[in-house]
Amino acid sequence: MPRYLGYTLGDESVPVPPPSPDLMQRMGEFVEEATKAGVLVMTGGIGPTAMGAKVTLADGEFSVVDGPFAEAKELIGGWALTECRDLDEAVEWTKRFLAVLGEGEARVRPVF
Repeated sequence: MPRYLGYTLGDESVPVPPPSPDLMQRMGEFVEEATKAGVLVMTGGIGPTAMGAKVTLADGEFSVVDGPFAEAKELIGGWALTECRDLDEAVEWTKRFLAVLGEGEARVRPVF
């Protein structure tokens, strides 16, 4: 079964309040439904760039720069790995996810 990575984008310059208890409950119900349907493989959030590092290989040498990464304009905020029949099904599950999360954007890409 093809796998798809769905992810949301974030902007570290815009403060995001913690999720409300109502949103956490609705998201938990959505995750449970997607898991029982056999679609959701794994999901998670990604911490701020200040907690990460950028690793580069150039001319055979590695360089490591600790975050934050001020040059980043769009960052992945959260992600979900799904197994769906095709992209259309992955898009439908993503629509349902956004309906729970609220207005915003999510992107879906196949995983090879």
